[in-house]
Amino acid sequence: MSRTESMTELIIAGEKFSLNAHKALYWDKHKALLLADLHLGKVNHFRRAGIPVPSKANDRNLEVMIELIQQLKPSRLICLGDLFHSHYNQEWEVFGEVIRHFNHISFELVMGNHDIMSDLQYQRKGIVVHDQLQIDNIILTHHPLEEIEATQYNMAGHIHPGVHLRGKGRQAITLPCFYFGKNQAVLPAFGMFTGLARIQPKKEDKVFAIVEDKVIDVSIL
Repeated sequence: MSRTESMTELIIAGEKFSLNAHKALYWDKHKALLLADLHLGKVNHFRRAGIPVPSKANDRNLEVMIELIQQLKPSRLICLGDLFHSHYNQEWEVFGEVIRHFNHISFELVMGNHDIMSDLQYQRKGIVVHDQLQIDNIILTHHPLEEIEATQYNMAGHIHPGVHLRGKGRQAITLPCFYFGKNQAVLPAFGMFTGLARIQPKKEDKVFAIVEDKVIDVSIL
């Protein structure tokens, strides 16, 4: 197991990316910050339904996003689907204030299954919407593609990948992770109030677990 700092570089499909311990991917060449599955507004959605969940997760998601923008200074912020969890609530207006403050950045959304608000709401906030987005030979989607051409590489979200690790005793833990296969990658869910789906990586795949402020290569385990 090799331990790195909060950012680690990786060459994928001939392009240099930086993995961030805040569950974000930075594409150096295009100054693009890639996030997946923020599920903003999910906490408010549950609280309105009478489910007593803590409200702090809403604030922390946006705080981390702002920290990443200030640190990396991207030209584009691209969400790979499920930006907002459900129908409109006040959290959408809070997110709009973040967009307004960083009006020099192109905020873009590759549509996911939870992105169900009207086109007008995205237009009001100046969010550029895509069904899928191809940049160079990388295709950005929400759901992982089932068919990918040999010359292309797919990056997606949706799954909320987690890797299951076992210690020498009976200790075991499932951690959010970045997953990189031969022609497809799946980003971890950026949102705090999300679950994990355990992945089954192949021997040749690259998997990076996220532990607190570290990105850890667990591919060799």
